[in-house]
Amino acid sequence: MTSRLDGPLKVTGQAKYGADNNFPGMVYGYVVLSTIAHGEIEAMEVTAAKSAPGVLGVYTPFDPLELRKPSSPLFGEMWVPLQDGEVTYYGQPIGFVVAETFEQARDAALLVEVSYRARPALTSFQDGLATAEDAPSNEDITVLADGVESIEDALGASPVRVEATYSTATQNHAAMEPHSAVAVWDADGLTIYSGNQGSDLQATDVAAALGVDRASVRALNPFVGGAFGGKARTSVPAFLAAAAAKALGRPVKAALTREQVFTATATRPATLQKISLGAESDGTLIALRHESWCTTPADRSFVEPTSHGTSREWYATQNLAVSQKIVPLNIPPTTFMRAPGEAPGSFALESAIDELAAELGMDPIELRLRNNSIAPPGKDLQWSSKHLDECFQVGAERFGWAGRSPRGRTDGDWLVGMGVATAMFPALRFPASVEITLRADDTAVVATSGSDPGTGLLTVLSLVGAESLAIPAERITPRLGDSALPSGGMSGGSTGTASAGSAVMIAATEAIDALLALASSPGAPFEGAEVTYEDGRVLADDGRAMAFGELLRAVGRSSISAIGSSAPGEELTKHSFSSFGAQFCEVRVHKWTREARLSRMLGVFDCGRIINEKAARSQAIGGMIWGVSAALHEGLEIEENGRLANGDFASYLVPVNADIPDVDVHFVKYPDTLHNEVGAKGLGEIGTVGMAAAVANAIYNATGTRVRHIPITIEDLLDD
Repeated sequence: MTSRLDGPLKVTGQAKYGADNNFPGMVYGYVVLSTIAHGEIEAMEVTAAKSAPGVLGVYTPFDPLELRKPSSPLFGEMWVPLQDGEVTYYGQPIGFVVAETFEQARDAALLVEVSYRARPALTSFQDGLATAEDAPSNEDITVLADGVESIEDALGASPVRVEATYSTATQNHAAMEPHSAVAVWDADGLTIYSGNQGSDLQATDVAAALGVDRASVRALNPFVGGAFGGKARTSVPAFLAAAAAKALGRPVKAALTREQVFTATATRPATLQKISLGAESDGTLIALRHESWCTTPADRSFVEPTSHGTSREWYATQNLAVSQKIVPLNIPPTTFMRAPGEAPGSFALESAIDELAAELGMDPIELRLRNNSIAPPGKDLQWSSKHLDECFQVGAERFGWAGRSPRGRTDGDWLVGMGVATAMFPALRFPASVEITLRADDTAVVATSGSDPGTGLLTVLSLVGAESLAIPAERITPRLGDSALPSGGMSGGSTGTASAGSAVMIAATEAIDALLALASSPGAPFEGAEVTYEDGRVLADDGRAMAFGELLRAVGRSSISAIGSSAPGEELTKHSFSSFGAQFCEVRVHKWTREARLSRMLGVFDCGRIINEKAARSQAIGGMIWGVSAALHEGLEIEENGRLANGDFASYLVPVNADIPDVDVHFVKYPDTLHNEVGAKGLGEIGTVGMAAAVANAIYNATGTRVRHIPITIEDLLDD
């Protein structure tokens, strides 16, 4: 199996992240945050801060840096800091202090005195439900069988019914690398070093915010220390550092503290979901209704599509109704977080399916397979490929599901249960361009602006490039994370391999065609001959052969390049696309303390062709751990005044090694070339989907206690 190309650099500390860049004359910025959740800034007293040692600038809404609001087709209009005095959440960036050292900037920031005109703040999800609004981007969807008047009628006519309400907590991405930026201006313009999920997108945002030509901004992020959606948009430090560096004429470094990351970036919304299932006595679904509510910030800028991301597509049912509402609150921004919509939505749906199985006295796997869909309900577009049944069959055998008791088992002082859940995540791809350069030393460069936030894309570029050029991977140099390279778009949505990989294949064809044209051109070694390409060599009909590097040297060229571009096309009108999986877990709950401990996990996934099994397995394991974290650990607690009670790594719980047992991962490998030329489907996020439900279902199997919210705590499992 192929190891990650960036692995040695990362484990030895040689990988250079955004904040690792230092320049002569560099100064440091520190962000000032609001201490109310809603209101208006009346005044900011900055005299003491400006007079503090080493301070070069103090910027506020009353003395702002010059910034504009950029807009993008993907995100719409973006908020930028310090442009007005409105405060909509506790911890909102409202000021920026720049000094000769980080410590001086931090200490001076503490001297800034802020007075507010406070307004009533709504911070409670439960209280906000009374004024919930229709989601602007997710219309209600209803599919009814012939002769059925309403989803209520379909549910009412069902012989077996289950109805329950589920909730999931607010979560933070908790990436190891805090959001940061280093901005440097020179005669050519701005260079910004900042971990982000798309260097060219970041360069575009910053250029628009500064009102400068896009060609004068270069964004670099060869290494990103975790992102998961939390670095999809340009960060506050990037905007502020870029503008301050321009104003001061010196390089500026700005990095959020760990506590600031929890408020000055974005989070996964909290959700409330009500699911109603109606079925025949044999388990055939008759009706499924999934009503969802999610928190959203005051600007209503993001919707967590829990019902639309799951029940809309997962099961064959004659009648379906999904709806989505939002609850605007004075809370930090919400945004995409690993498997947005699908992760929290699957907790509710897969818990409800488990409850239906219990009501029917049916094996949970049998119930899921009985309602296996060949296409999303109400759509004529069948799945391009689907091997979910095999995922369950392989998983059941590997996990020993046949030995599961409907009431769990006892092992000494431990109650032991097994749980299962379906996992699905849409198979997407974004437009991407890749440049391939064949060089005179018989090596090749595969380059795109896209980023690798830990997903292994750098290695994928090498492997797909080597396969497409028919040369060893050792002769490929992959490059990414540079906005000067062809646009690779955003690394998100589990699209990297399908998007960039397809572009690599096209670029390779273009580069080979250019090489062959050069080989037979006037004065070239194969002038006028019919030539072909094979295994890195140019071949002529008369038996002559030259390696491409030798050919380039012969014609006095150091290299030859071509750009290939790929984007979703007519396949979207012919099929539905998804990755699939089956999640299994075993949980042990102590009889007396009610502590829940995970003892075994297995994920079996249908993600098309697996390019690099070692990295793919790592991605799946990481996703599954995220699901366990959501089930048993993670949850941001928002106080009445909007302050985060646990906004730091000391009190925001995430799993450590002792919380996670050995994890087993298996892939059923069926390339899906209807989706893309590479045959790969996304697997970065599907590992998270369904895992929290599998844990909750296992806890029910062990204890008989059904917990309908996450995270599940000891208190939830105490006997009444």
